[in-house]
Amino acid sequence: MSKKLAASDDAGQRRMVAARADTQPEILFYLANDASAEVRREIARNNATPRQADLLLCGDPDEEVRSGLARKIALLVPSLPADRIGQLERMTMDIVESLARDQATAVRRVVAETLKDQPGAPPHLIQQLARDLELSVSGPVLRHSPLLTDDDLLSIIGSQPMDGKLVAIAQRAGISGAVSEAVARTQSEAAVAALLGNSSAQIREETLDRIIDMAPKFEPWHGPLVRRPALPPKAAARIAGFVSEQLMRVLENRTDLPPDVRAAVRTAVLDRARTNRGGGAEPLGIDDEAAEEAPKERPMERAKKAHAAGKLDEDMVGAALTQGDRGFVLAALSVRANVPLDAVDKIIGGQSARGVTALCWRAKLSMRLCRQIQLRIANIPPTSVLNARDGTHYPMSDSEMTWQLEFFGLKA
Repeated sequence: MSKKLAASDDAGQRRMVAARADTQPEILFYLANDASAEVRREIARNNATPRQADLLLCGDPDEEVRSGLARKIALLVPSLPADRIGQLERMTMDIVESLARDQATAVRRVVAETLKDQPGAPPHLIQQLARDLELSVSGPVLRHSPLLTDDDLLSIIGSQPMDGKLVAIAQRAGISGAVSEAVARTQSEAAVAALLGNSSAQIREETLDRIIDMAPKFEPWHGPLVRRPALPPKAAARIAGFVSEQLMRVLENRTDLPPDVRAAVRTAVLDRARTNRGGGAEPLGIDDEAAEEAPKERPMERAKKAHAAGKLDEDMVGAALTQGDRGFVLAALSVRANVPLDAVDKIIGGQSARGVTALCWRAKLSMRLCRQIQLRIANIPPTSVLNARDGTHYPMSDSEMTWQLEFFGLKA
């Protein structure tokens, strides 16, 4: 019966045969050459498919066929016996190695996502994936793989990768003091912010001192610094000298700091408030601050009002960009993309051309305007900016941009 259905002119019937676990191996091999991509996709996903057919599908012209095959085969690799490599095991390794080199980013990404946290993954594959040029491939491995040693990570950091890779390394669980030091030395705004926000990262006191030396010009570091667990008293006292009044209050309220340090922070808060009020007056309370700012409408309020009125269009965002109104451009991106403002800050601050491009895509802005935002708001060097494809189109696929946003914690 299966043979008859496999020879049917109805692709739906052939697809049904291709998906069954009890279909005979020779029929599955026969259907691996089917003219219908949907039939071949079922063959690629079917665990009963003979490995010879899987090897054939490695070169399938359909990307979804190869992606489905990648997911199935990569799951098998960590369980292969290390002490016995027969013909079946060798073919399995040949397939996954081929898919890890696939020209399609989506296929390589499937392999990376499947093997990223597997201690039994082939070390040479992990090394290859960790150095992939596409962040959607290398990022998960750099962040999660237990097979990457400190020497591996230091080598990758030393190759001066893009910020996204540094961020992934900085977010690893329990990274060592040596790796933290290397990340700090890059002075990557996004990576150091991620490092400070990683409560499990080991950061030596001298590394923290070096970060604090640079921190006044890197505002995204201020919040993570103030909230850093086990913050040394000396560091807390230095931080109080340059962070915002709001963050100074956060520092002041930390119960793990010695009383004398908290008292020094409290004095700094009062001094800052008196300076802001022109001297001598009582310190500003939160309500007073809000009252003083009230006459000047905040960028987010302006963006929300314009959006509600149907006026927050590309021309308005472009005009704000031309006028240098950075706050309004960030607020407009937040409102149009429907993402939190702190997420916009994180993406822009990361100076990742792909991350900024994905954010603009979600905000439904043109690639022409996106290029200007990369240059003038994210301060991405012209040589690193992503340009439009064919003059007007976004240069990444929708799935790649969705992954970029997910990398920053934004779901579709």
